[in-house]
Amino acid sequence: MSTITVRPYTLEDYDALLTIQKEAFPPPFPSDLWWTKEQIQSHVETFPQGGLIAEVHGTPAGSATSLLIEFDGSSHTWDEVSDSGFIRGSHQPDGDSLYGIDLCVRPSMRGQGIAQALYEARKQTVRDLGLKRFIAACRIPDYYKHADKLSVQDYVRAVQNQALKDPVLSFMLKQGLTPISILPKYVEDEESLDYAVLVEWLH
Repeated sequence: MSTITVRPYTLEDYDALLTIQKEAFPPPFPSDLWWTKEQIQSHVETFPQGGLIAEVHGTPAGSATSLLIEFDGSSHTWDEVSDSGFIRGSHQPDGDSLYGIDLCVRPSMRGQGIAQALYEARKQTVRDLGLKRFIAACRIPDYYKHADKLSVQDYVRAVQNQALKDPVLSFMLKQGLTPISILPKYVEDEESLDYAVLVEWLH
């Protein structure tokens, strides 16, 4: 079993965070969507507990970013909830929910429990801060394969019932997260047809 450590990232981790993103989101993923140094600085200054880096024997392996919101169930986009990736304009210090806006793992280091370790750390943040839930908008990258036959709601139900497997949503379900709504036009995502599934873990 790999020795995985998860800790808050700092601006000094920027090069490592960029390496993780470049490997996790290679071309044709737009390079202008990788974290900038200005965004990482904003994360660290706005909500230092929300930015996490995972390391395996000291080697950067994955990262995750979250902020606090007062959850009211309303529909939203990634740009809206993340303040276009800066979080300072959307982070609510007195919010009741930890909202995950990003998580990635280097492809060469997948299958070692890194993503699970990051989710466990997020759950611990919820406990430590006395929040109601962890919440995130989940991609459904296999939906395009079934969209001619299934509505997005039916696709999500099929994955929940294990009639279908989705690379991201099935993983989220294994982490104990539950789908609560569908978010149309959440972010440009051809595979998910721009849909995301809002999932939550209740404390």
